[in-house]
Amino acid sequence: MPTPQGQTSRKLAWQVLNNLHGSGLTLDRVLDKALSGHAPLSRKDRALVHALVFGVLRWQGRLDWILSHFSKPRLKKIDPPVLNLLRLGIYQIIFLTRIPDAAAVNTAVDLAKTAHPPWVVKFINGVLRAAVRGHNDLVFPSAKSDPVAALSVEKSFAPWLIRRWISRFGVTETAALCDAINGIPPITIRANTLRTDRDRLATQLDGTAQSVTLTPHAPDGIALMGPDRPVFEMEPFTRGDFGVQDEAAQLVSYLAAPAPGQRILDACAGLGGKTGHLAQLMANRGDLVAMDRSADKLFRLQTEMARLGVTCVTTRAHDLNVTADLPPFDRILLDAPCSGLGVLRRNPDGKWVRRPEDISACALRQQKLLSSLAGLVKTGGLLVFAVCSMEPEENEAVIEGFLKHRTAFVLEKAPQALPQPARLLMTPEGYFRTTPHQHGMDGFFAAVLRRISDTPPAQPVSPTPFQSL
Repeated sequence: MPTPQGQTSRKLAWQVLNNLHGSGLTLDRVLDKALSGHAPLSRKDRALVHALVFGVLRWQGRLDWILSHFSKPRLKKIDPPVLNLLRLGIYQIIFLTRIPDAAAVNTAVDLAKTAHPPWVVKFINGVLRAAVRGHNDLVFPSAKSDPVAALSVEKSFAPWLIRRWISRFGVTETAALCDAINGIPPITIRANTLRTDRDRLATQLDGTAQSVTLTPHAPDGIALMGPDRPVFEMEPFTRGDFGVQDEAAQLVSYLAAPAPGQRILDACAGLGGKTGHLAQLMANRGDLVAMDRSADKLFRLQTEMARLGVTCVTTRAHDLNVTADLPPFDRILLDAPCSGLGVLRRNPDGKWVRRPEDISACALRQQKLLSSLAGLVKTGGLLVFAVCSMEPEENEAVIEGFLKHRTAFVLEKAPQALPQPARLLMTPEGYFRTTPHQHGMDGFFAAVLRRISDTPPAQPVSPTPFQSL
């Protein structure tokens, strides 16, 4: 039977899933708030919270399909906290083989008793016990007769997303993409070259994780699998020797070709992942403006810059729906808000939050942001567009729409500042693209736009909606 501490972990995981539902908040934010607001957990119990939360979200589609065979009420009719408790129970039964089935059922029932009336407790107990007896006899949809349904259930993705990917990649590659997204990704960090170098940092981290490997494309990246503690508790982190950043995201900063003494804008800076890297590549010399519409994010960004020892950054709270009144920049990086479908392996809740119409809505916003920033680029300067999405409406279509109206810009197809190993990630059309199943990175797209003249736009830019595939 689970220890009281183990039951505490399950209760916390349940609370996270409940608090995440309909909140509009990121999974990381909800998880961090739950853990920071609770008495300190052992590393084992903290790891269990993460495993349960990410596991349930990663496999929610398959779990719901299984539960639907043993629940008389349709799942849509079940209150979300009750459904989340059923998901936690069935996840442990199906995926956590070290936990006895009876223990998985009993812990779910015990948690139900703390918040629900007896008839709900009886319902949860009945569904899970029936699932224990019958889940191995269920037959998954046939991949031959209905590949969308088969992959949707087996790989646990929304049918609309599977349908979209099959139309572009085919069944075999879509299955490989799903498998890569469902895998547990490494924690990838970026050595802060203002204070150390990658080889020295890797040596210091040796033994702190099951594996410590150098990233093959990003020259400052290190991938950690199975760290023995949260990276934020590691001494090199508290010293400011590294930041956490996926390898693909690290490579985007090189596309801007930052150099010491330049004037650079990080236009949607967020929490400062790319801001810190741009400062490194500038050798902490120049004028780096971190812009975001969220003052709270900028405050947290300033804290991160202080930890990294970055002093060349100033912040500016601004909504780019209104063009900023600023002197022109040598480089502008627009890491644009997007659907986030390229980072589902790190944010599995996105599988169930996103809807098809979000893609077109994001593409419209990206076009507007690009147009708002175009006038702030010096002649000869670069405007780098990046998104953590693999969807064509948010990728090539945005750039093609921009270039159609902005004849002062051209696509720079062979960016020389990109590290040599990463140049293989450029497509023949001149776009930077990474995918989880092909490159072991998050799914990113980027384009480098060079301003070659002061020519104004050919006509007022009025983005038109893109059709969903």
